[in-house]
Amino acid sequence: MENIFNFLSDLKANNNREWFNANKERYEQAKTLHAEFVDKVIHGVAAFDSDIQLLRPSDCTFRIYRDVRFAKNKDPYKINMGAVIRRGGRKSDYAAYYLHLEPGSTFAGGGRWMPSPQMLKAIRYEIYNFPQDFEAIISHPDFVKHFGALENDRLKRPPKDFPVDAPMIEHLKYKSFTAGQSFADEQVKSDTFLVEVIAAFEAIQPLLRFLNRPMDIL
Repeated sequence: MENIFNFLSDLKANNNREWFNANKERYEQAKTLHAEFVDKVIHGVAAFDSDIQLLRPSDCTFRIYRDVRFAKNKDPYKINMGAVIRRGGRKSDYAAYYLHLEPGSTFAGGGRWMPSPQMLKAIRYEIYNFPQDFEAIISHPDFVKHFGALENDRLKRPPKDFPVDAPMIEHLKYKSFTAGQSFADEQVKSDTFLVEVIAAFEAIQPLLRFLNRPMDIL
C-alpha cells in the first residue's frame, strides 16, 4: 500500500501524460500490487459469498485512464484505484462490493448506485413488500458498526406508485442504496487492512443479497 499510495500522490500532483509516461514502470508496479490485493480480497469474500469465487482481479478493476470527452475536468488519469466485485464482473447489473483506494479518501462498502429506473422500482417494491427483511439488514449491529446507515441519496417526496403512509416510506425515497466505511491512510498501510476490508464486505453482504433479489424477476 505504501508504494500504491506514493504513486497515486505523485500522480495527483503531476496529472499529465508526460509525467505518466516517464513513470510508467511505477504505475505497472502499483497496478500489479493492487491486483494482488484485490485477488486476496476476492478469496476472502468467497468464503461467505460463492457468487464471486471465480472472479479474477481483471474482472473487477477499473482502468486508470479517464474518459474526458464530456468532462469539464480534462485530467487524463484517475487519482485512485478502484475495484467493483460482483457476480458477473464489474460490468454486470448485480449489487457490488466496492473498494476505493485513494490517499485521504479510502473506503470500502457497496450496494447499488443509481440503478436504472426499472431496477430502482423493483428494489422499492422489494422493500415495500418485505419491510421487515430490509429493516433487519440496515439495523443489524454489524451493518451499523461498519457503516452507520445508508448514504443519504434520496428524494424529498415519496416516489409515485407508493402510498405516502407505507411502511419504510423514508427508505423508499432512496435513489441509490449504498454504504461505505472510511479508512485513514494509516489503517490502509497497516497489516490488518485486508482483514478490515473483508469484514466490511461481510457486513454489507446481506444488503447486496437483498438488492439482488429482484434480479431473478427482471
